Amino acid sequence: MSFGDIVYIFAALLFAYMTFVIVRNNFRSKFDDEWRRKDLKEDEEEL
Repeated sequence: MSFGDIVYIFAALLFAYMTFVIVRNNFRSKFDDEWRRKDLKEDEEEL
């Protein structure tokens, strides 16, 4: 394998890892510490 092939494979793996991290963090940001959806949670003041 040439140096270019190794760089290409490394770049593809890095891209896949970064995409996975971005999607995971986006998913986690939708939930609070008790794993309830933030956008569906009712405020305590309304109760």
